[in-house]
Amino acid sequence: MRASFVLSEIGIGLRRNLTMTIAGVITVAISLAIFGAGLLAQRQVSAMKDFWYDKVEVSIYLCGEGSKGPNCNGSAVTPEQRTQLLEEVGANPLVEKVFYESQAQAYENFKKQFKDSDDLIQNVTPDALPESLRVKLKDPTKYEDLASAFIDSPGVEEIQDQKALLDPFFRVLNRLQLVAWVVAGIQILAAVLLIGNTIRVAAFSRRRETGIMRLVGASNLYIQLPFLLEGVLVGIVGAALAAAGLAALKAVLVDRLLQPMLKFTAFVGWGDVFAVIPWLFVLGVGLTGISSFFTLRRHLRV
Repeated sequence: MRASFVLSEIGIGLRRNLTMTIAGVITVAISLAIFGAGLLAQRQVSAMKDFWYDKVEVSIYLCGEGSKGPNCNGSAVTPEQRTQLLEEVGANPLVEKVFYESQAQAYENFKKQFKDSDDLIQNVTPDALPESLRVKLKDPTKYEDLASAFIDSPGVEEIQDQKALLDPFFRVLNRLQLVAWVVAGIQILAAVLLIGNTIRVAAFSRRRETGIMRLVGASNLYIQLPFLLEGVLVGIVGAALAAAGLAALKAVLVDRLLQPMLKFTAFVGWGDVFAVIPWLFVLGVGLTGISSFFTLRRHLRV
């Protein structure tokens, strides 16, 4: 098979259907860029979960004067109860480390956290904040197991999991990621249909040439290969543009805008971008190649 003939046929096909080819490239690029953004969003959620879940703590609030918890009966935790709780929690296999926070320490942390709200600080006294045990778990998802082990212990008023405060935020991110994938799926379907239509038009416009080639004994592969390569070329160019778009998204949106402003969390790195890019080429080439193949089977009959 002469490579020069195949290349010339590809050039002819691209020139005759230039507008549709450009539309196909743009559609493929947009759909793959949205799909890649969905993959990066998944990695971003995982990075943020790893970052935040590694820092969250379980707070075991101890009874204070007037506490109404079932284990308190209106009286504060005794030193013996506090010591016993500290020992039992520290010995629990789920616990990585635990430390005691007194009311005075809780008040100091409160003032640091709300240092810009003087009115709020003035209306809160150290006696209003409960003493607590701050627990870091080896596995943050094991909160329920720890809570069930100590919720009925004498001197415990309440057990609070900071992870529960983050879960609604991550649920929103996961839903946004799902929306991105749905939009990407619709765009990819549109790209497949457009590529198939482009190949069909190209095959129809060259039906005379392909008919002559069939009469002189050319094989199906020899006849169909230029059309297949046209579709694959559209997929490669579209994937390259999508990859460039993801790289620009990382360089501009993440590195220059978000990271300087949001230093309290983790973001995807270049390694994540480079891990996603090959999938764009696999999907782009695979979908356009399959679309071209089945289109040719239906419409390249001479």
